[in-house]
Amino acid sequence: MNREETINLAVSYFKEGYACSQSVVLAFAERVKLDPMVAKRISGTFGGGMGRLRQKCGAVTGAFMILGMAKGYDRPDDMDGKLAVYSKVRELNRKVEETFGTSQCNELLIKYSNPEHVQQRSHHQDICVKIVADVTGKLYDMLGN
Repeated sequence: MNREETINLAVSYFKEGYACSQSVVLAFAERVKLDPMVAKRISGTFGGGMGRLRQKCGAVTGAFMILGMAKGYDRPDDMDGKLAVYSKVRELNRKVEETFGTSQCNELLIKYSNPEHVQQRSHHQDICVKIVADVTGKLYDMLGN
């Protein structure tokens, strides 16, 4: 799947009603050999800035999960692997902050939506769909073809 197809897939999942975190994870699930049901469940609680706590953006945390699947480590003594994937996490977060000014859900909503839209849950169209698309594209680029 190419970059545009991957972005469109993530956006379609989001528009279908999946959380921002789920949408990003599901768009890459096949690529990292992650069962779709596991992908949905493991990433589902990270939407809304982690269970609607409005902390780290769910699209960003979903991308972090995929970075872990694609570039992560699995041995506790693999310090090089740990540091390498942590570096990728920081790089992605920095790129999101360069684009949007923050990667914190609440701050994104304040900056790009308004309280009425958040209350009515129409903020998804204001900013969330754009972030899902942008993060998916950034992640795709980081993972390479």
